[in-house]
Amino acid sequence: MFLEDVLKNRSLQAAEPLLRAAASAVAGRQVRWVHSSEVLDIAPLLRGGELLLSGGQALATATDRRRVDYVRELAGRGVAAVAIETGSVLPDIPESMLVAAESNGLPLFELRKVAPFVGIMQDINSILVGQSVELLQRGDEISHAMAAELAHGGGLDEVLAVLAGQTGTGVRLVSPAGVTLGSAGVGGGSEGGTSDGGAAIGVSGTGGSGMVRTTVPGTTAAGTTAVDVPVRGVLAARLELELAEGVDPTFIRVAGERSVDILGLALLQRMPPGLKELAGAELMRAVHSGAQPWRLEQLGAAAGFAVDGPVAAVMIRSAASGRLRPALDSVLAVSVPRAASYADKLELIALAGLPREGTRSARSSLIEGLVSLEVPEGSAIAVGPLGQGIGEAAWSMAEARRTLDLAPRAGRSTGGSAQVRDADAFSAERLAAESIDAAARRDFVRRALGPVLEHDEQRNSQLLHTLAVWLDSGCNTAQAARELHLERQSMYHRLQRIFDLCGGDPRGTGCLASLHLATRLASLP
Repeated sequence: MFLEDVLKNRSLQAAEPLLRAAASAVAGRQVRWVHSSEVLDIAPLLRGGELLLSGGQALATATDRRRVDYVRELAGRGVAAVAIETGSVLPDIPESMLVAAESNGLPLFELRKVAPFVGIMQDINSILVGQSVELLQRGDEISHAMAAELAHGGGLDEVLAVLAGQTGTGVRLVSPAGVTLGSAGVGGGSEGGTSDGGAAIGVSGTGGSGMVRTTVPGTTAAGTTAVDVPVRGVLAARLELELAEGVDPTFIRVAGERSVDILGLALLQRMPPGLKELAGAELMRAVHSGAQPWRLEQLGAAAGFAVDGPVAAVMIRSAASGRLRPALDSVLAVSVPRAASYADKLELIALAGLPREGTRSARSSLIEGLVSLEVPEGSAIAVGPLGQGIGEAAWSMAEARRTLDLAPRAGRSTGGSAQVRDADAFSAERLAAESIDAAARRDFVRRALGPVLEHDEQRNSQLLHTLAVWLDSGCNTAQAARELHLERQSMYHRLQRIFDLCGGDPRGTGCLASLHLATRLASLP
């Protein structure tokens, strides 16, 4: 359901929604579900495509920095839009949130009247459920027709012709290398559907769908929706369906997704994956689910990994995880001796087998390669710590995931990149989040930085951030000033104010370590 149509719903209109930011991102945006929450850390629990309703209570008492992070995290998760109620609790939406929403392309609405969120969700979600059921039924009918064609001896082109005929749009199946395996319909006809050059199958996993802007000659197309087609967890091809004018793009996407299993069977008849590729896919599923070390060692050996060799996990969170897999595999191929990748919904994961000599250098090269990846805005990448053997692969993956959960709050990246997070750079936060309860962390931060926090809260200053950057730079005042875009004299002035609040210059004292740790923990919930 398009966001514009959701906004016309009578129950939502009762709240008098007013668009305050990212107007250019509204057109064509799909809403998958309507959800309400006052939890500021809600982003990791969302799947993307939600219209999020907020009464503003938590935002009213939050710091300005936390409000901005709230917007950025929702945008990064792929939320369709956020609507915030204003009134006595939150008189107006803070300007910083509007700026963040605009820069991150997240439509932000102000709800100027009180309306029951429960009623809004019931009305709109019931419509969404009804539409989803209808689309799934139509998709299943197409899938059954394709299965019947396959059962009667039809080949890949004949099966694709059924899909094209039922959807009224052109379809094309391409290998991971970009070679056309089969096509049918308006833009494809039946050209080049039997090329053996596309039979190579990489080690990957089940995927998702993505959108690419293309125009197929001979049609009036608004774009193409693409769906990964795996064979037993191994990426075998991508199905591209034209989005012609006047055709419901959601229906086309659902039809493509429901046809994946049948197309996988058709491909399996033509080019079954090798045992090593299948073992690699199974290994990644085991890593993703946190399997026991003995199981990882069994699968790792079958997939070509050295059982006792060093490994590092890679995790990418992106709405385009399926489309990013070929680019990730290319980076892995030039960076490490052995690797496997796997996509699951909004997460793309990989395991890098590193050389025994120059292990850390190889890991650094891998991070540099990941920095060069072109990813959509809002995507995030993390590299897990070194695992000593394939048995620690699941641990490295879990720590990469923990790093991504902590990184938006900590606001630090590796090597100046806004995308790649090195788990080693978040060791203190990871350890504290796992081993120290939240109350003890907050008490430690309050005792170490209480006056600085009060100063920032009362005067809307940035002393805590200044202190954190200065400490992270190794107390290099000139470098910290450059990172903060401050004149050196302004930097000295800020530091002196911080020293006054903290009881003196911490350099050369035992207070330096505690202050540094406190700044790292201050961003944790």
